[in-house]
Amino acid sequence: MRLDQAYSGNVFICSSEDYAKSKAVIYGMPMDFTVSFRPGSRFGPPRIREVSIGLEEYSPYLDKSLNDITYFDAGDLLLPFGNPARSLDVIQEYVQGLLSDNKFPLGLGGEHLCSWPIFQAVYEKYPDLAIIHFDAHADLRESYEGEPLSHSTPLRKAAELMGGKNIYQFGIRSGSREEWQYARENINFYPFEVLEPLKQVLPSLAGRPVYLTIDIDVLDPSAAPGTGTAEPGGITSKELLGAVHAIAAAGLNVVGADVVEVAPVYDPTEQTQIVASKVIREILLGLVPTDK
Repeated sequence: MRLDQAYSGNVFICSSEDYAKSKAVIYGMPMDFTVSFRPGSRFGPPRIREVSIGLEEYSPYLDKSLNDITYFDAGDLLLPFGNPARSLDVIQEYVQGLLSDNKFPLGLGGEHLCSWPIFQAVYEKYPDLAIIHFDAHADLRESYEGEPLSHSTPLRKAAELMGGKNIYQFGIRSGSREEWQYARENINFYPFEVLEPLKQVLPSLAGRPVYLTIDIDVLDPSAAPGTGTAEPGGITSKELLGAVHAIAAAGLNVVGADVVEVAPVYDPTEQTQIVASKVIREILLGLVPTDK
């Protein structure tokens, strides 16, 4: 897939057709080959785009409009169905191209394993990278049922690549005993809560390149039932938006982001897709450099 290839399907609201002038590039990763419970997140990216038509262009939180930024929707990557290893290679190569063109990569998942090749590509360009991770699950397993390529492993892989103390985890409320022990010993680990501990951490990240990865199941299932591994006890959509706004207010050098694990089939009310779409809008307006 060419980096500047226009997407023929639905696009995120207010997307530009001008790749060259775009600050950010939205791309989908329709992969759910390794999920441990309910599949369906491969259908997340197109549905997030489709429901974006219901958004206002203007964000009253940030007093900015989507008309203030130029961004390109490249559509979904063509991933070889059933081949996780090759699919991850495709994602990594694509993101490397975006970074080479100085674009802000904004990925739509897909399962959370899709973030692993992104971490590799971003770390390659920014060796002092920090990762902010919002999730219900630690994703710190070495393998799942003997398989190292699993949506339960991407943050463990990232920790082994770049050092666990460069990773900041928030909202975690599920995982194995071994994962929790590993997190407490090796990661900047803030379980159960997101916004308040995040505010305390943000000053320490000033001046560093930061990548933001959001698993939609950080939200309580009452706010986002459309996900593969829903976990009770999560945060509200208001708190998630507040966390994105806190990162924006801190003025961090955010160099990319993703929102993953939206599985529309489990949410006929569409609230999961809608909140994911709104989070994408706030990321575009709060974390991507503007034209003006």
